Amino acid sequence: MISFEFPVTERTRALLRLEQLYLRLNFFITREHPFEHHSALLVLFEILEVASRAELKSDLLQELERQRQVLEGLHSNPAIDAVALDTELDRIDHVAGRLLQLTSKFGQHLRENEWLMSIKQRAVIPGGTCSFDLPSYALWQSKSADERRSDIQRWAEPMMPTSEAADILLRLLRDSGKTHAYQARRGAFQQMSGGRVVQLIRVDYPEGLNVLPELSANKYAINLRFVQTGTGEARARQSEQDIDFSMTYCKF
Repeated sequence: MISFEFPVTERTRALLRLEQLYLRLNFFITREHPFEHHSALLVLFEILEVASRAELKSDLLQELERQRQVLEGLHSNPAIDAVALDTELDRIDHVAGRLLQLTSKFGQHLRENEWLMSIKQRAVIPGGTCSFDLPSYALWQSKSADERRSDIQRWAEPMMPTSEAADILLRLLRDSGKTHAYQARRGAFQQMSGGRVVQLIRVDYPEGLNVLPELSANKYAINLRFVQTGTGEARARQSEQDIDFSMTYCKF
């Protein structure tokens, strides 16, 4: 099966972007080649831009607190594993505490590093980080992989509470999902929402159909269509076949 996730709210969209960026960062950090560690730095700069919104920290803390209160209310439910519940609550408290310790602006330690900011400035220019442009960067790239990795981890560490918060919230959101099976007649499907608001919708369908889902959703309706891919056409064309798929609605 092929899965696509569609964020319905701006907050969920931000969480998914952070998740994808931190996954890329962690991947490139573990690698060895200087080019791969260059990619890690580029991702670090992307995270700096995405997570610098002034309200992001307060949004994360607000949502973590809301989820903590919801989970606290489950203590009286005999069907809930008390140990697992307490572990999740401890994790939320730990991450919220780490976020609260971030008293300065997100990524301020990177902005105050003139050397890193010179790389960030040159990195937007095609080929702008060549050795004749940034000789000190070329010297850093000549270090051992362990030394480069240690530096990148040190620069990334103050930013990790944001990653941990996003991980917790997305996991709780995905775990809340309720899945239903449907069929898109001639590639199209519509469902009235009846005022129901969800934060995330996942669409799963069989491989090998050469189609992509396009989804729009609000509190009134969900519209989904499958479009053909790999046809070489400049403009996407809606599939003419009936497609069986499942849709998972995720809501805190």
